[in-house]
Amino acid sequence: MSMISKPKPNTLSRRERQIMDVLYTLERATVGEVLAKLDDKPSYSTVRAQLRVLEDKGHVSHEEHGLRYVYAPTVSRDIARRSALRHLIETFFEGSVEKVVAALLGGETPQLSAEEFERLMQIVAKSRRETAR
Repeated sequence: MSMISKPKPNTLSRRERQIMDVLYTLERATVGEVLAKLDDKPSYSTVRAQLRVLEDKGHVSHEEHGLRYVYAPTVSRDIARRSALRHLIETFFEGSVEKVVAALLGGETPQLSAEEFERLMQIVAKSRRETAR
């Protein structure tokens, strides 16, 4: 019995992340369409090989349309984003959301505008209400 493993966000190289960004934007694309969206223009065969690697890692799948393969992400950007964030929190912040927020609000990042701070407070209040149910 073959089991499909969940894609792991931390297994992506810089180029693979760029390719995934293109696929999330276009939703589905051929090698040529991905290549056209990449800034530093790697070779066609490089993009094709990296799409194959992304497929092996479980991040993309393909359908055959005539002689062309059309690639698409296997999970939505939102799910991938949450998975990557969860990995980041577990790896660098001992699983503590509090430590993440403290780091974000610390001196290394730009100060929040009043509007950003108010939106964050609304998100926290909403989360608190949902957790209390």
